[in-house]
Amino acid sequence: MPSSPVADAPDLALCVDLDGTLLDSDILYESLLALLARQPLYLFLLPFWLMQGKAALKRQIAARVTLAPEHLPYNPQVLDLLRTTTQRPRVLCTASDALLVAPIAAHLGLFERVMASDGEHNLSGTRKAKALVDAFGERGFDYVGNGKVDLAVWRQAAGAWVVNNDDRLARAAAEHTPVHAHWPAPPRAGAWVKALRLHQWLKNLLVFVPLLTAHRFLEPQAVVQSLLAFVAFSLCASGVYVLNDLLDLGADREHLRKRRRPFAAGRLPLLHGLVVAPLLTVAGLLVALACSPGFAAVLLIYYAATLAYSLRLKRVVMLDVVLLAGLYTVRIIGGTIAINAELSFWLLAFSMFIFLSLALLKRYTELHAMLARGKTTASGRGYGVDDLPLLQSLGAAAGYIAVMVMALYINSPESIELYRNPKLLWFICPVLLYWVSRAWVIAHRGDMHDDPIVFAATDRPSQMVALLCALFALVAI
Repeated sequence: MPSSPVADAPDLALCVDLDGTLLDSDILYESLLALLARQPLYLFLLPFWLMQGKAALKRQIAARVTLAPEHLPYNPQVLDLLRTTTQRPRVLCTASDALLVAPIAAHLGLFERVMASDGEHNLSGTRKAKALVDAFGERGFDYVGNGKVDLAVWRQAAGAWVVNNDDRLARAAAEHTPVHAHWPAPPRAGAWVKALRLHQWLKNLLVFVPLLTAHRFLEPQAVVQSLLAFVAFSLCASGVYVLNDLLDLGADREHLRKRRRPFAAGRLPLLHGLVVAPLLTVAGLLVALACSPGFAAVLLIYYAATLAYSLRLKRVVMLDVVLLAGLYTVRIIGGTIAINAELSFWLLAFSMFIFLSLALLKRYTELHAMLARGKTTASGRGYGVDDLPLLQSLGAAAGYIAVMVMALYINSPESIELYRNPKLLWFICPVLLYWVSRAWVIAHRGDMHDDPIVFAATDRPSQMVALLCALFALVAI
């Protein structure tokens, strides 16, 4: 339905909904996620608060959290409408709690009046319609809304703007009042691809490493088991990514690049994320069980560690990077158990050190970007820009130790047993030394991608390094 300009009507108030309309988000879910990110144990109090009514639930949450109005994802079209409406009263009318709505209205400075839930009355649907009729009279206001619940308001309104919904809602609203404009939500398929971080599934290719290092890549059953492990880790990881983005909304919105993530930018509803995250996790666990019970146990450990990281441990200095390195190593352990192979001490040691280097590289890059923007601390992390030299020295040292582990492996009994010409593996060492050194030089110059794994997968010299390492290993067999 095409939009049409509407002149200011001094006798009609312009009433605007907040959640999903003025905001491309929902304050209830925003505040709930902020509360759980700060203290997950509040999850067990939610049912008792809800038993007192939805308005009481909102007030209990609102009394315990604060949101940053300047970082919330506002709908630009609704903002333009408010800014160009100057000859009549502008009213923010929302079911969100007044404690959280007042700072938003004050930040925008575009409203003459605010109407919101107060802890006893949930200002939604018919209650909102009655409140607006009591304040402005029947047909005494225009209303900007986004959901089916707003049909009760549009029945009493003089005109409507339909925001972030489809043509069916616009037609339904038009049955009750003239629709001045319809601004549908943008397509979400691309946003979901980004939210699930399908490109990050590259990290789960680590489950194939034991298949290669054990020289079992020609065994069909082992290949199938590794594929199942890859799918299970990928589904579970996407579920974790979605959950992590939901719990990290505030910090992401302060980050130069992360603020464009779909949930932080308001391109996907938070409620959808709260549904999709557990569904992906359950699907991953079912695939893991199809692989083997032992592998399913490893995946459960991975999920629990990742959840602990998302909720709390990513804020603990140094423990966060050690845990990140461990999560990469768990993928290798999972791949080993999936094919029922023997765990290699050398492979696990190499993995821990090389991925510790990359985890430190990630933190170093984040801090370097903060320093360039004049900030002294990383939001949601325990590091400051003064830690940059320490992180650099620790990260480079971890990378070099990984290469030393590789060098020691070459003369080990395990290497001699697996390779006919193990000495050819020595050529891998200088190649890896080059790659580790180059990665840290790039980071020092401020040119590193904030995800080193993405850098390694897309950087041409890194691809050549991987190809050379694979070639030397094949020749040594």
